[in-house]
Amino acid sequence: MKVFSAAAGPRLFLDDSSVLDIGSCFIGKVDIAPGRAIPDDGDPRIDHALEGFLFTCGPDHIRHPEPIEGRKDGSRYPLHGSFSSHPAQILFWDCQDGDAECRATVPVALADGGNALLERHWRIDGESGEVCLSDRLTNTGTKSFPPLHMYHMNIGAWLFDGKVRLSGKMLENGSLPWNFGEDPGGVFCVPAVQEGEDWAEIALGPIAAIGGLTLKVKFRTDTLSWLQIWRNQQAPAHVVGIEPVSHRWVGRHELAERGELKTLWPGESIDYALRFCFA
Repeated sequence: MKVFSAAAGPRLFLDDSSVLDIGSCFIGKVDIAPGRAIPDDGDPRIDHALEGFLFTCGPDHIRHPEPIEGRKDGSRYPLHGSFSSHPAQILFWDCQDGDAECRATVPVALADGGNALLERHWRIDGESGEVCLSDRLTNTGTKSFPPLHMYHMNIGAWLFDGKVRLSGKMLENGSLPWNFGEDPGGVFCVPAVQEGEDWAEIALGPIAAIGGLTLKVKFRTDTLSWLQIWRNQQAPAHVVGIEPVSHRWVGRHELAERGELKTLWPGESIDYALRFCFA
């Protein structure tokens, strides 16, 4: 892990052993990442990723494993896709005038034998404390694949009291309690796109444990057109996740049947972006 921070904003621990995702996320002296308060899905890559504040799902699959198309040996995509555990090659890392910035590339071996390259750019604005992530995914293999992408932002829910709520235009009535639904947890996925808006915003707070601050997350809606929210309070798990995602919550077969899986041809690229702050 490498410490990444600016004059203002959170202190992040970026995991250069796994896609330069975020491990710990400190607001003052409080780490809001869930740590071991997560479910065990039987995949050590994902156990490691889930412990952190943000991990990236894709680029060849999202959510739970499904069969790889065209394979007769029963092979399945790995849980949450192939990104996790691929090391990052850091190209630039600097802090100037209070801002922090880093760039890295992540060569990725896909489950179906293809290859891709993730170009990752992190930046923290030293004045506002806003964290910006820009990703470009390029198909560097010899065959096409449908890109699927999700950012998992996981927060330890033991930090929450009854005043913490989720708020956003895409939610029914614009707001709901963090512990929505029936215990011990659940998940929902809704369209994030608002007509005429290039970015969607979801907020979680106020969180008394970090001084009453609210986590505000923005993400591009052209390539991340859905928002998935999940929570799990089945011991030892105690976590809430905010998950901007490229595709709705159905299986690959249905997405393909309805023409919702676009093709990324060799040499083609696709961009994703996310921002967050505590205010």
